[in-house]
Amino acid sequence: MVTVYSKNNCMQCKMVKKWLNEHEVKFDEINIDEKPEFIQTVLDMGFRAAPVVQKDEITFSGFRPSELAKLV
Repeated sequence: MVTVYSKNNCMQCKMVKKWLNEHEVKFDEINIDEKPEFIQTVLDMGFRAAPVVQKDEITFSGFRPSELAKLV
């Protein structure tokens, strides 16, 4: 399962979620503005900006279509 750590009013977050939906990739969204207890999780992964996309050994930040394609 793909997990997307997102924030409110985040354009790249919206683009990632739109891309995943268009390619019929199921994902769980964790909005760190609404669930701040996950902020430390994102920091522990080495990221300081949303969105963070994670699936198994693949983890990256930002809207990166080439990386998203690996999730299909």
